[in-house]
Formats: sequence, structure tokens, C-alpha cells
Amino acid sequence: MDAVEEPMSAFGAVTAQTNKLSRQYQALLDQSTPHTLYRWVGTGVLLVLFFLRVFFAQGWYIVAYALGIYLLNLFLAFLQPKFDPSNEALDNDMEDGSLGSLPTKQDEEFRPFIRRLPEFKFWHAATRAISISFVCTWFEVFNVPVFWPVLVMYWIMLFVLTMRKQIQHMIKYRYVPFTVGKARYTKNSS
Repeated sequence: MDAVEEPMSAFGAVTAQTNKLSRQYQALLDQSTPHTLYRWVGTGVLLVLFFLRVFFAQGWYIVAYALGIYLLNLFLAFLQPKFDPSNEALDNDMEDGSLGSLPTKQDEEFRPFIRRLPEFKFWHAATRAISISFVCTWFEVFNVPVFWPVLVMYWIMLFVLTMRKQIQHMIKYRYVPFTVGKARYTKNSS
């Protein structure tokens, strides 16, 4: 009457443990979702630890440069709208009604700002990249000798040029990716 359980194979045991760890990790991510400030403070602390490690070890400048480029790309995706306003096909789709949005005035249509990269995914990818970079600083194979001032100047030039282009795009299509200064409407209690 009692069914005899067959012993689990090594692959099955590893898969079961991986699934268990994946569920626990996802549960931690779900619990951290509403705590935006604490998540970003933790990421900032991790970034400071990474820079202290690079500064005191006097190496791993390529790792720091690659991290800087990756974080810049994430930040640009965070600033950009999901639907590019310069895309004519998007305008045609909106006129056809397939991408519905509500107008706020008679002569103007309402297009809500939806980020290409949401804040939580931005935080998660940035934290994961900083963690991987920090781990890379403990392996000598990633310590490629390089003249670091050239990398810093190149990164600053890249940052200035890409941000100038992004700001010009924001001005041209009149969108603001931040909620600072925008009107907030609350429900009256009376």
C-alpha cells in the first residue's frame, strides 16, 4: 500500500536545490520592492565598497570602467521613454487607436511617461553588476594593467556626450522622466 520512493538522481537533487534557492531569492526581491530608499542606500554602500577596494588595491581599473559603462547604459534606459516619441510608426499606431491614451486638452493628446527600464529592474541590474564587479576584484586575472586616467577621461567624455544627446531629446519632445515638481492630486477627506 505504501509507495516506495525511488532515490533521487544527482541531477534531480541539484535541480530541486536550485529551484528552492531561486524561490527564496525571488521572495527576498518581492519583500524588498516597497523599500525603495533602503534598496538604493544598500546599492550605494556596495558601490562605495567596490570603489574603496579598487582604490586601496590600486588595480582592476578595467573592471571599474566596464561597470561605469554598464551603469551609464542602465541610467540612459531608465531616462528614456518606452515608446520613442520620434518614431513615426508609433504616432501612426496612436492615431489608429491601437495604443490608447487619454487626451488632457482638446488640441493635445495625453501620452503618459512609461520608462524603458523600470526603477526596480534598474536597481536589480545595477546591484547585480556591482556585486559581480566586486567579486571580480578578488581575482588577479581581471587585473589588466592600464593607464587609468585615460579611462576616466574617456568615461567622462562619453557621459557628457550621451547626456547632452539625451537632454536634447527630452527638450525636443517635451518629456520629463522625473516626478519632481509635477502636480499631485490627492483625494479630499471631506
